[in-house]
Amino acid sequence: MNNNKPEIQTTTVGSYSPIDWLAALPSEQAVLDATSVVINSQRRAGIDLPTDGELYRFDVNHPDTNGMIEYFISRMGGISTEVGLSDAKAFRAKEEMSFRRKPAGIVREAISEGVLDLYEDCARSASVAGGEFKFTLTSPYMLARTLLDNHYGDFEALALAIADVMAAQVSELPCACVQVDEANIPGSPEGAPVAQAAINRILDQVKVQKAVHFCFGNYGGQTIQKGEWKNLLEFLNGLHTDHLVLELAHRPDSDLDVLADINPQITLGIGVVDIKVNHIETPDEIAYRIEKAVAKAGPGRIGWVHPDCGFWMLKRSIADRKIEALVQGRNRFLSY
Repeated sequence: MNNNKPEIQTTTVGSYSPIDWLAALPSEQAVLDATSVVINSQRRAGIDLPTDGELYRFDVNHPDTNGMIEYFISRMGGISTEVGLSDAKAFRAKEEMSFRRKPAGIVREAISEGVLDLYEDCARSASVAGGEFKFTLTSPYMLARTLLDNHYGDFEALALAIADVMAAQVSELPCACVQVDEANIPGSPEGAPVAQAAINRILDQVKVQKAVHFCFGNYGGQTIQKGEWKNLLEFLNGLHTDHLVLELAHRPDSDLDVLADINPQITLGIGVVDIKVNHIETPDEIAYRIEKAVAKAGPGRIGWVHPDCGFWMLKRSIADRKIEALVQGRNRFLSY
């Protein structure tokens, strides 16, 4: 990572708004061109560590989750994405996943690499990145929750099997930072030991900067998990990560209280842009949110500011203006 960066750096979380011309005429070349547009739009706005927008994962058949789950599930071996009536009924019995009508897949045998190729995905983005960027992965715990398991008969074994497949592919990714995304555990702290073990298996193989993003869900642009960050303190402190990427703009101010108790060896990233509303934050609003978080966390603890989650539910005009406000607000706080 480039050391000549501000004390507090800006980044985005992952997904970018769908691009109309890519959806109209999808092709490998169009994905590459669109990825270049997304990364360079962030660079022009002044984002220190952009993401590639995850455009190659977007699936119009999954408008509630943008296809990020299905992208990984459909490529791993041992999982069938052909879901029948009995499969759907069995999955609906899982009350914690009631917001999904069907599983993302059925685990019928031991999970394997299949045709998953994270290096190719990352190298595509690297070829047009023009500098450092962050590459994102969906958490194995969250992926496991969306599956109907007809093979392992044990959720921990399932989650760790997915983690092992992903961990085997991350050590040589051509990026500056690898981020694991998890949106289920904030509302299900009882699953923390399994989620922590699965995520750490991936992080332990990453050779570049390591980040973990947590939010309370972004299903159709809305929160689906209930809970508080304080219930996850032990879980967060046990992650083998360099920094956290936490949803806080769409959360009550009381959630800031946990920041001071997070392992001081983990740099804090705080969400200061609310992606669940169309309101464009002013630079002053962003600066004030940073100020409040710094007051709670203590000096030198916050190293990153970012949106709460990805931008895939927002129009490009909204997302781009929020990105600009993020940088301007950070600059205002640092008195640039």
